[in-house]
Amino acid sequence: MNDLDALRFPIGPFRPHETMTSQERSAFIDEIEAFPTNLREAVSDLSREELETPYREGGWTVRQVVHHVADSHLQGYVRFKLAMTEDTPTIRTYQQAPWGETADSRTGPVGPSLDILEALHKRWVFFLRTLSDEDFQRTYLHPDMGELSLETTVQLYAWHGEHHLAHVGLVSGGA
Repeated sequence: MNDLDALRFPIGPFRPHETMTSQERSAFIDEIEAFPTNLREAVSDLSREELETPYREGGWTVRQVVHHVADSHLQGYVRFKLAMTEDTPTIRTYQQAPWGETADSRTGPVGPSLDILEALHKRWVFFLRTLSDEDFQRTYLHPDMGELSLETTVQLYAWHGEHHLAHVGLVSGGA
């Protein structure tokens, strides 16, 4: 991995397990559950200047990362619900980069996004813990990534949270 990739992917790129036990899946759900608290703690003592600091040259600021995670995890929750209520639905993607450049993402206070994540993850984790092993085999069709199972997706969002916590750590010195 080159230096830029190390900054872009400080915990490495996403690599899902092909199969998982229910205990391994539960550990990923535990990571999703802990993420809002971990993110709030990671940014709680940051100054305005640190919130405005990109985690790498050309990257988003910490403020934009916090807003991005809220946007992304809202999409993730919806994807799970669609996969559980429809047969292999085709989900709608969104353009993350332009979303990260909207005024609320660039300049808005991080508190509301942290609050969204806290409430969303409580509901999401409750929902995830109701799913059976068979339910995690349900799929949705991502226009860019192809057919994804909920088993893969739960890993993806656990990784996604840790990935962006590591970005915040690059700025705060916690990495």
